[in-house]
Amino acid sequence: MSDNNFVVNAVNLTKTYQMGEVEVQALQGASLQVQPGELMAIMGPSGSGKSTLMNILGCLDQPTSGQYFLEAVDVAQLDDNKLAQIRGKRIGFVFQSFNLLPRTSALSNVELPLVYMGVGRGERHRRAIAALEMVGLGSRLHHKPNELSGGQQQRVAIARALVTDPAIIMADEPTGNLDSKSSEEIMGIFQHLNEAQGITVIFVTHEPDIAEHTRRVIRLADGAIVEDRPILNPRRAN
Repeated sequence: MSDNNFVVNAVNLTKTYQMGEVEVQALQGASLQVQPGELMAIMGPSGSGKSTLMNILGCLDQPTSGQYFLEAVDVAQLDDNKLAQIRGKRIGFVFQSFNLLPRTSALSNVELPLVYMGVGRGERHRRAIAALEMVGLGSRLHHKPNELSGGQQQRVAIARALVTDPAIIMADEPTGNLDSKSSEEIMGIFQHLNEAQGITVIFVTHEPDIAEHTRRVIRLADGAIVEDRPILNPRRAN
């Protein structure tokens, strides 16, 4: 059953991959509910199923069995076009490798999702500038990625995830390519966006110190959720 109070409601998810003659159980009955405005981390060693779970939550993949409701919508009932619309409008993605267009300005990179949505040029500009200002890059609108530091490039990627006003941001190892100082700054931005804007953020990370910046940690092992605990005093970014 769906629940209108959850932004994410995943019920008994399984995912099986066929690797030649061998069946691999990437997820084994994982259930997860996320309230609007949560800041949480999904952790686990390589092969634990955390990337598979994130792909399903991000509507990039479908489970073998189980149900997934995003904002009370049963994702399994959506066709490819509807799935693409949900990914474009309701989910913002931030990746370890930034995934920016190299010969394009920060402003144009952030505008890109709005181009796909058919938003007019003036409105695109306004929303992209506002998103870049939210991450502290209002003075770097016309800089290309190679003119920005790694931390600044990830800020551009966060602004791009924000610009569609998504229900949820999914961040896959967002500090994996950054030094410790830049990592702290990025986590500070996520904490601020979560607290000031009420944005729901789910991290996938293998770094305990990154997870300690969140308010809830889910830990996976062998495709199953083995821990779900609150963090009562999240670490504050410097």
